[in-house]
Amino acid sequence: SPLSNCPKAVVSTQSTGDMLGITDMKEAAEVDAEEEKSQVVQNEESEVITFDAMCNACGKEAVCNMKEVQIPFFKTILLMANVCDHCGFKDSEVKSAGGIGEKGQRIKLQMTDSDMDLDRDILKSETASVNIPDLGVELTSGALGGRFTTIEGLLNQMKDQLESISPFSLGDSSTEGSATKMVEVIQGIQDIIDHKILVELILVDPASNSYIQNVYAPDEDPHLSVEEFERTAEDNDELGILEMKTEGYEEQNEQVS
Repeated sequence: SPLSNCPKAVVSTQSTGDMLGITDMKEAAEVDAEEEKSQVVQNEESEVITFDAMCNACGKEAVCNMKEVQIPFFKTILLMANVCDHCGFKDSEVKSAGGIGEKGQRIKLQMTDSDMDLDRDILKSETASVNIPDLGVELTSGALGGRFTTIEGLLNQMKDQLESISPFSLGDSSTEGSATKMVEVIQGIQDIIDHKILVELILVDPASNSYIQNVYAPDEDPHLSVEEFERTAEDNDELGILEMKTEGYEEQNEQVS
């Protein structure tokens, strides 16, 4: 976590983009700016907090910047970025400023042939997985980390992620079938971007900290649905809930005294 490497803090009111080291947090996804049309409303009263940090790439001193941002019709999130002046490495992370929801959420978007769908903002928390059943592909929560981008930006990130591992799948140790499947999935994602196929995109977040923009807000979105579900014991374990102690502190203190 970036905060674990940030022992000292300095508060500044300098412009958010300059302070975070990126004009838009979505640039961290390395997607063309034209593909990214943020609907974020930044809280001008929220200051950019600057921390001393350690670069994850070269290990030298770096800067960690954090700002609180309000997403309309959703909740407040934390935008964080590490910037190293020594090696030029930049890393970003998105975290919810709220806690873990009482239940998990499954968010489903039925894609249409409208560019409006590709332009939708999407917040994929670090605990969410991305699933495209029509392509038979699922990226687990750890694959992309926390991301705030557009649908098109996320699809490009998924494609890049799969392409980065495809040399191993296409190597001598792989079967011809698995190599072919990888190529088909990557092409399928590109076909979604090009409006050649319409698919259902699903975010599953046990912590309920993910979001897909309702472009009809405050009215109901006919192509977007949000379902709540009860977390499993495995979900709670991965979220660290089973290790949390929320009761019995008074009894413990009485025993100690």
